[in-house]
Amino acid sequence: MRPDVVIVGAGPAGLRAAAELAGGLDVLVLEREAQAGGIPRHSDHTGYGLRDLRRVMTGPRYARRLLERAEAAGASVLTGATATGWAGERGLEVTAPTGRFTVRARAVVLATGARERPRPARLIPGDRPSGVFTTGQLQQIVHNGLPGVGRRAVVVGAEAVSWSAALTLRHAGCRTVLMTTEYPRPDAYLLFHAPGRLALRTRVATRTRLVRIAGRGRVEGVELEDLATGVRRTVACDTVVLTGDWIPDHELARAAGLPIDPASRSPLVDTALRTPRPGVFAAGNLVHPVDTADVAALDGAAVARHVRAYLDGKRPAGDPVPLRAEAPFRWVSPHLVRPGDPAPARGRLLLWAEEHVAGPTVVVRQDGRTLAERRLWWPAAPGRVFRVPSDVLDGVDPAGGPVTVGLRR
Repeated sequence: MRPDVVIVGAGPAGLRAAAELAGGLDVLVLEREAQAGGIPRHSDHTGYGLRDLRRVMTGPRYARRLLERAEAAGASVLTGATATGWAGERGLEVTAPTGRFTVRARAVVLATGARERPRPARLIPGDRPSGVFTTGQLQQIVHNGLPGVGRRAVVVGAEAVSWSAALTLRHAGCRTVLMTTEYPRPDAYLLFHAPGRLALRTRVATRTRLVRIAGRGRVEGVELEDLATGVRRTVACDTVVLTGDWIPDHELARAAGLPIDPASRSPLVDTALRTPRPGVFAAGNLVHPVDTADVAALDGAAVARHVRAYLDGKRPAGDPVPLRAEAPFRWVSPHLVRPGDPAPARGRLLLWAEEHVAGPTVVVRQDGRTLAERRLWWPAAPGRVFRVPSDVLDGVDPAGGPVTVGLRR
């Protein structure tokens, strides 16, 4: 198969990119799942589509709308198709229900998204009973009407996705008796956790760590530790949902030998979402794990513009300058800046904070000098992406050393 563009991943970023590129180009989308749409297709609650579609809808409806737009534009979406490896610079080996084949394209977009770490990766001690899920596993079970969800749940994490898990649990007839976070305050925006605590009658325990899961056969309870006092207590429950703690689905990027950011574990990209391999781009939650579905979709729209520019012969000018996060930030996206390149998607740098800072002043430095200081009225907080106007990079010296983004203390 020789399309102009092959997109790996039919979530919001991949489908939006396909819809934008299919006009005048042959576009193939590969999706390893049986259905296209990504995580939203299992999220049977509202809250999707505001930033990109200018309306609010349920996750499944949002996923269907993105798929309909991509197919109406002329993109081919092949489900059950897994890209298992590379066949040259812009070629992919694919395994599908119909057999194995090779795709050779003029450009490749990696939009494989991110996933939550399961229990083994989090090294949580205790018994190994059933009833322990990530949000994605929980939503697939409930969406498909499968058994396994109990009546009393503890949700580990207090991010926006944690409240999504609580809504899914309610839909399954399971009450969230407690939500826990190691941070001093809930990670999610007030818009999420204030109504959630009232409507779902859910308590949020801050500065609390899960230290053990107990149960023979089925979860019977969890042991929690107060990080301020060291006191431990047991909460009875039959379901545990592990939320947050995201990692990009970067296996295909690693297989290509693309450089990986050690903090976010995403493939390195510049502001045009180019990877260091010519003609290979990356977008969505693969490069900023994790943001909302509509922001990932807008990433797809942005990468489509840059793919078209590449196919029209535009190439980057000069060597990139590395962009690095400084404490209290864990990572920054994009990772590289070049002279003359466009601004990143939505004109924003995306950062992940490890602590809550109200009214932060962002400081950008290069080679020992301060390039910009910007006071922002929104907080930097764990559990959600912190957005910084990208014009703070306007003074970057293309011949200089790495640029750091941090906060004034």
